[in-house]
Formats: sequence, structure tokens, C-alpha cells
Amino acid sequence: MREAVRYGSRAGRGVLLVAVLGSGLAFLDSTVVNVILPVLGRELGAGLSALQWTLDGYLLTLSALLLPGGALGDRYGRRRVFTIGLAWFAVASLLCGLAPSAGALVVFRAVQGVGAALLVPGSLALLRSCFAPEDQGRAIGAWAGLSGVTTALGPLLGGWLAEAVSWRAVFLVNLPIAALGIWAAVRFVPESRAPVARRLDVAGAVLAALGLGAVTYALIEATGGGGARVTVAALAGLVALGAFVLVERRPSAMLPLSLFRSLQFTGANAATLALYFGLGGATFLLMLQLQRGLGWSPLASGAALLPLTACILVLSPWSGRLAGRVGNRPLMAAGALVAGVGLALLSRAQPGVSYLSGVLPGVATLGVGLGLAVAPLTAAALSAVEAERAGVASGVNNAVARAAGLLAVAVLPLAAGIGPADVASGQLTEGFRRAMAISAALCGVGGALAWATVERGHGGARPRARPAAVAPRVAPGRTR
Repeated sequence: MREAVRYGSRAGRGVLLVAVLGSGLAFLDSTVVNVILPVLGRELGAGLSALQWTLDGYLLTLSALLLPGGALGDRYGRRRVFTIGLAWFAVASLLCGLAPSAGALVVFRAVQGVGAALLVPGSLALLRSCFAPEDQGRAIGAWAGLSGVTTALGPLLGGWLAEAVSWRAVFLVNLPIAALGIWAAVRFVPESRAPVARRLDVAGAVLAALGLGAVTYALIEATGGGGARVTVAALAGLVALGAFVLVERRPSAMLPLSLFRSLQFTGANAATLALYFGLGGATFLLMLQLQRGLGWSPLASGAALLPLTACILVLSPWSGRLAGRVGNRPLMAAGALVAGVGLALLSRAQPGVSYLSGVLPGVATLGVGLGLAVAPLTAAALSAVEAERAGVASGVNNAVARAAGLLAVAVLPLAAGIGPADVASGQLTEGFRRAMAISAALCGVGGALAWATVERGHGGARPRARPAAVAPRVAPGRTR
């Protein structure tokens, strides 16, 4: 039996480095690309739909393959699958950096998302399998904080690289980071597998990807008219998602539908969907509005988001501790409402306004709301299920958050009446205001759902584990 890694040891620091580098790459590329979208539109001649697909190609494969990615590590070796994910991500990043056209970039971004789907669940699995039980809490806390720093730096780094070097450098910078991660994984991380590995749900993964992809295609192409192909794609997507639900009724399903028998689990994930829909839509359209509508530089636009990520990083640990005393429900509901106010305030980002009066109030308020709600959201979802199912519940909640961003990028421009001509001309203000109002209303709905479905009590009562089960340790919160 191999010896567990201790937190303060050289091997422990190496394992933590690997986990942070892997998840940091995936989180970084979910935020850094927003800032360079207007640059891509200008240099590659990308229209609105191509810009949407640049984000959604990545989010589509990431959200659809998150749960299978974790199962692959359990079955074939966590270190092996994680290093494959790093190498895959690096190759895809190289292809993105060399992309000759917007269409090629979209394809390579989807390939990049596959690698990210191996890294996100794999990073936490490495910590849980390598560290001694008494050190796992400290390791997971350090991983969450350091991974959050990479997310926070994403917009600023993307803006700086786009101005100082090229938009291509945003992708090429991943190569040395991935190489360092592969070396450290081989050097410090012991191999591990689950004693009883989950079966691979290939049919479920394929149907999820096809369903989400077809529906996303229909929503994105509908902004330009679309015609019959939009209708066909929408129907095909709905059929695939319906088949996915039927397939997931099997015992070997990657998404056990029995989890949703819990009203609290369903409500927590619905609130997650609303909150991250607002965040995904705000970061996507705000970057377009600041650069196309207000004429800001990529660096200034990326720096504008720093208060948002700072608030999330500072408040999330505090709200997690406070939820242990006052319960998850009040913080979830209050956080969602505050986030909605922040989105409404962002509608003031109009031509001629200053950062302090037009952008900062909305960005900071949105950050405060998310900082209050993120940790309690995750805790409520996990406490709604048996302890031995907490790993799957965490994966589902993570996938819901990614899918929310996917849908926001596809739905908001259509719902707000933003078309390709508006993006091309920079006349986004009216559509941007409508989009922020829609997102704010959804956050309000998410807050109401949280209040109605999450149990009263101090932190929520976790259902008792079955006697034969061993409860896995999970992260108390999640950083985006």
C-alpha cells in the first residue's frame, strides 16, 4: 500500500503544483478569451456567431464531458488521464494559436475543451487520492484559492497579451505551463485508481454533446435569421436531450437522475444555472460593449473585471464559514439578489461614461453577490445527497455552471435583440441594456428558488450515508 503524501512535504508541494496548473489552465481559458473577442472579430473577420462559437465550442465539450472525464481517471489511472489532458490541452492551444481563420479557431477551441474536461475533475481527484486524509482539507483550500487567482488574472492577462504581443499569444502561453505540469506530474504524483471504477457512459456523453451542440447551434444561428436549418437543429437537439434523459435512467448512467428527487439538490442547481447564466452573459457582452461600444482597449477592458473576481475570491471563504452558522439558504438568496442588482447596474455602461460611475458599481456589486452565493450553492447541492454520492453531485453542479455559461452566450444576444450588424457597427447599447435586465431578472428567480427549496438550518443537514459506504472528501466550495 503506497504512503499518503503530506501537505508540507516536497512531494505535497509538487502534487499541489500539478493540480493548480491543470485546473488553472482550464479556468484561465474560460475567462481569458472573452477579452480578445473584439480583436478576433477585427483580425479574423469574425461575426457575432463566430465570436459566440469561440466561447461556446470550448464550453460545449467541457460541460458535456466533465462527468466522463472524471470516470476515465478512476478507471485508467488519475495521473495518466490527467497528463493526457495536459498534453491534449497543449496541442489544442497550439492549434488555436496558429488558427488561420475564425472557423478553424472554433474547431480547435472545441478540441481544447475536451482536454479541459480531463483536467477539471482530475485536479481535485489527484488531491483526494494523494494527500493524507487529515491534510486533504488544507490541500483543497490552497488549490481553490490558487486556481481562483488564475481565473482572476485571466481577463487582465488576455488584454495585456493582445495589446503587447498578439491575440495568438493568449493561447500559446499555455504551452510552457502545460509542459511544466506534465513534468511535475511524472515527478511527484503517484498513480492511483478507484477500487471500483465507474462504468463509462459513452452513450450518455455522446447524446449530451449532440443535444447541447444542436440546441446551441440553433440559438446562435437564429440571431442571423437561420431559416429551416435552425428549426431542424433545434428539433434534433431536443430529441437528443430527450434520449439522453432516457439513457440516464440506467444504473450505469454518468448522471444519476435519482439525485434530482431531492428538492434541495434540484433547487440549488437551478439557482446555479441562473447565477452563472448572468455571469457568463455579463462577461461576454460587457467585453463587446466596452471595446466596440465605448472604444476601450483590451487591457482596460480586462482590468475592468478585476473587482468582480477580487470580491469572489475574498468573500467566498467567508460566506462558506458564515453559512455554517446561519445556513445556506439566506446567503444563497441574498447573493442572487445582490448579483441581480449588479447586472442591472451594468446597464449603465454606455458611451461617454467613466469607469467609476458606469462600470465599477455594477462589476463590484455582481462580485459581492457571487461571493456571497457561490460557496453556499455548492454546499447546499452536496448536503442534499448521501455522502457517498457527493463526488457525483459536485460534478453535476460544476457541469451545470459550465452549461449556464454556454447557454448565456447563445441565448442572450437573441433574447436581447442583438444581431450581427449591431456588433459590427458597435451599436450595442440598447441590446446590452436589455440583456443585463434579462440576466438580472433570472438572478432574482434564482434567489427565489433558493429560498423556496433549500432547507432551513445551519449549513443544511447532509443525508446520512449508507453503513457500507465510505464518504469521500470534497471541496467545500468551487472557484470559477
